[in-house]
Amino acid sequence: MTNQAQQPASRRRIILALFLLYFVFAILLNSVGTVILQVIKTYGVSKSAASVLEAFKDIPISIVSFCVASFLPRLGYKYAMLTGMAIVTISTAAMPLLPGFLMTKLLFLSVGVAFALIKVSVYASIGLISADRKQHASLMNTLEGFFMVGVLSGYWIFGYFIDANDPASPVWLHVYWLLAALCALTFLLVATTSFTEFEAKLTVSDSSLLTDFADMLKLMARPLVCVYIISAFLYVLLEQGIGTWLPTFNNEILKMPVDMSVQATSIFAACLAIGRLGAGAVMRKLNWYLVLNICLISMAALVLLTLPLTHNIVANPDLRWSNAPLAAFIFPLIGLFMAPIYPGINSVMLSSLPTNQHAAMTGLLVLFSALGGTSGSMITGYVFGAMNGQTAFYLSLLPLSVILLTLFFFKRAIERLD
Repeated sequence: MTNQAQQPASRRRIILALFLLYFVFAILLNSVGTVILQVIKTYGVSKSAASVLEAFKDIPISIVSFCVASFLPRLGYKYAMLTGMAIVTISTAAMPLLPGFLMTKLLFLSVGVAFALIKVSVYASIGLISADRKQHASLMNTLEGFFMVGVLSGYWIFGYFIDANDPASPVWLHVYWLLAALCALTFLLVATTSFTEFEAKLTVSDSSLLTDFADMLKLMARPLVCVYIISAFLYVLLEQGIGTWLPTFNNEILKMPVDMSVQATSIFAACLAIGRLGAGAVMRKLNWYLVLNICLISMAALVLLTLPLTHNIVANPDLRWSNAPLAAFIFPLIGLFMAPIYPGINSVMLSSLPTNQHAAMTGLLVLFSALGGTSGSMITGYVFGAMNGQTAFYLSLLPLSVILLTLFFFKRAIERLD
């Protein structure tokens, strides 16, 4: 950890900049489910075609985040943040100016590239302004919690701009004027903030991109890492599959208006936030394997108990929150049980490795998480379009079952190291 080179006022300004960066990207990254619903209605795009938006977001994140690790210290963290914010400011402003499905793809492509720059820079910056490990952990947890605030806000912000009486209306694109202004404000805040230590010349490792890639391949040869990668991949596939298509599920299966469909999805995001905050306390007292198995079994039970309630729902022109389908409130609770799984397996995996292997392991995590997110969205989209929403969400029982199995082998591999 760094010494406290910044004055308290300067440090607070840096923290504000980091939080605002993450808030903006929480909205942009997690808007994909809402945007999928809207491009289907506004541009007449099929569900399978719309599902590729997840890939346009996730694949650039995985590729760029792996590559920037080698040269980002030379580039400078503040410059990387400004570059990322400039990219998304331009692309969000272009959305209402150049409406179309192609521009929507380019938007998420730019968001993925920019977020890779932002995430690496923000995580590195936290270490530079933290005096000790406790302060680092506190700031990191607060930052991730604020990210979820952005996710929740995004659903309501987009919902406000959607015309409930004419869901196909392109008026929802006006939300991007607000987001472009927020991006520009963040750019100015970062530009006018003194990042003294960030701009200093950092020591750069002699390792090349080729060496980093070779290290990742060596890690993948270990059975423990293979089981972990499968578990992480399937979890993200599951979370993104449900999270991305939940607005469409609410609209088409539960017969809710588009604006309410988007806003109801915020329950899922809120449950994820509550689940992750609560799991930190629970897992300090209980064994991680027991907690994660309880979570997986609870998720499966919720799917089996809730989805039968979604059949034969008739559209109600006077639908309000007070008479909305019960499933709209119950099914998103799956986020409570889903939340602890991803950070749980990541913590166990990283703590079992030497510190000098954490970077390579994180590279693998980002890569396969992004691939899992893309796969989950596309598979759910194809099944949703070819069959129906209930079948698409019943399909979540398959990765759930496999994760239960992989966690058993993951636990055994961890025990061999102890």
